[in-house]
This record gives sequence, structure tokens and C-alpha cells, in this order.
Amino acid sequence: MPDADDLPETFHVTTDEQLRAVSNLTRHRIMAVLRFEPATITQIAERVGLAKGSSSYHVRLLERAGLVKVVRTRKVRGVTERYYAMAARGIVLPDPGEGAPDVLMRHAVADLEASSPDTERHVRMAHLRLTEEQFAELGARLNALADEYRALSDPSLPDVTLAFALFRPARRDESKRDAK
Repeated sequence: MPDADDLPETFHVTTDEQLRAVSNLTRHRIMAVLRFEPATITQIAERVGLAKGSSSYHVRLLERAGLVKVVRTRKVRGVTERYYAMAARGIVLPDPGEGAPDVLMRHAVADLEASSPDTERHVRMAHLRLTEEQFAELGARLNALADEYRALSDPSLPDVTLAFALFRPARRDESKRDAK
């Protein structure tokens, strides 16, 4: 099996097929399962809560798009069992463009809403007024903090999702004008 150091740092989503593959919430959740360790179709199905046939279908689409790959096989009672893993440590999505939905944030919100209310969560929204320099510095610090904790991730521990968005919202007068 390839070592984590053998994986490319990022996979850039560039084709419509790849974008369709990552835009689906079920496939997003499958990729989350494969983020830290390889898994078989059966293991993926159990962790995501899918039937094996559905799991297989979604994994095939991800594999065809180049987002996941077979990293090891083994024979089990005459059947070849395939272990799938992410094709890279991270995925870079194209900018959604003006007015288009942000797939990553939609998936994050869906995962947040599906998370157990019995577990600890940290959710916060803050409205700030920053200079361009402060905005750039905060973005760099948030990315560095996420990278620091990603390096500390232990596959034996439960999953934790960190999602953040730093952006300048459209001004109210701009959004009214654009709606016309």
C-alpha cells in the first residue's frame, strides 16, 4: 500500500466528471471515510450507512473521476477484495463562480446538521471589518492552523471536521442590483 508520503499533496478538480463526483453528499462522505485509511466496499458501506451495492456504485464513480484508487487487493474465499484510498491528501475545488453554490460549504453544513447533538461542537460566526492585509493574514493563519492539526491527526481517533469560510459578503446594495 502506498505510504501517505507517496500521495500527492493535492488533487485539482478540473473536469465536469470530477466536479459531479465531488458534488454528491454521499460521495463526499465516502471520501471522508477514505481520508485517513484505505477501506473495502463493505467497510465503506458500514461506515457511511449504505447498502454494499450503493457503496460500490459511488466508489466506482469516484475511481473513474480519479479521486480514489485501489491501493491493495487480497483474496478472500476466492473473491478479490479491493482496498480504496484517496488519490491525494487534499482536493482543490474550482471557484464556484458568482451566484453558484459552494459545494464544500454545503457539504459541511449537511455534515454539521447530521452530527449528533450529544457530542461537543464548536460553531461560531463572527462579522468582522478588516483591512486587505488583515483579511489575508487571518486567511493564512486559519489555513496554517488547519494544516498543523491535520498533521497531528491519528487515524485511530474518531473523525472531526473543521470547516471555515472567510469571505467578503456582497454588499446589500450590490445584491439588490444583481437581483434585477
